[in-house]
Amino acid sequence: MTQDEWPGFGGTRPPSGEQVAISHGDQRAVVVTVGGGLREYAAGGVEVLDGYAADAICDGGRGQLLVPWPNRLRDGRYTWRGRDLQVALSEPERANAIHGLARWMPWRVAERSLASCSLRLELPPRPGYPFQLLLDASYRLDPAGLTVTLGATNIGREPCPFGAGAHPYLTVGTEFVDDAVLRVPAELRLVVDERQIPVGSEAVAGTPLDFRRPRRIGDSVLDVAYGDLDRDADGVARVTVAAPDGWSVELWVDASHPYLMVFTGDTLTPERRRRSVAIEPMTCAPNAFQSGDGLRTLEPGETFSAVWGITPRSAG
Repeated sequence: MTQDEWPGFGGTRPPSGEQVAISHGDQRAVVVTVGGGLREYAAGGVEVLDGYAADAICDGGRGQLLVPWPNRLRDGRYTWRGRDLQVALSEPERANAIHGLARWMPWRVAERSLASCSLRLELPPRPGYPFQLLLDASYRLDPAGLTVTLGATNIGREPCPFGAGAHPYLTVGTEFVDDAVLRVPAELRLVVDERQIPVGSEAVAGTPLDFRRPRRIGDSVLDVAYGDLDRDADGVARVTVAAPDGWSVELWVDASHPYLMVFTGDTLTPERRRRSVAIEPMTCAPNAFQSGDGLRTLEPGETFSAVWGITPRSAG
């Protein structure tokens, strides 16, 4: 799609870059080149993803890819192989660096077809993260829904720390998340301090944060990293958000994702607050560059791949 095909933009591209539309049957998704993220996803004419408009800048991390770390890094500092490194504080109000380095960078479209597309970014070295990554993000629609695959290859000369995540907000059509029914198959949650940095973990059993059995979200305020996920025989863990009428959306993650962040949007702007639930796959814990919890070391030439997806399910 060319720039001139975007009415209302005066021949220029939208703020989120090139809009790559894919479809399969009654499913439609829009992937964007700014950040390589997912802006829209609908099935059967029903919105599955609580995204953002084509003429808007992404807010709240909607649909973004979180590389080379998801969530927060305390003080933006870490030590790697004897070097003390400092990245910019992208969450200055809490003195944290948040959600990595790639979510505002221009990715390029590497491949596209009617039902799939792949985007690529060569993440250059910089102060604070002096490593080189080649990132590939593929989006595919099929009868089962949407599948997202993130690949990362270390194209530099030295080992590098790595983590990844994604930030989709799911909706099942309720005005507020209070009426949605949530199931999170997790045995524990990370306990955090006032800066949302993990300081320990605890079992969810018997606590208000236990959603192992489906139940209404109600007035629960969730900004919680869950771990120790219950999985199928194939290693897949599945979170479900359902409407009272039975329409539901399932987000699934492969075994490379040991953590899931669940966020009810209570700190968003008033028009967005508690309108949808962010279910965020994470290959490591928040602050993993300091704690090492789930952090991966990519050797030169090594590739890591993580897969997650969304499956809409109609009522009945």
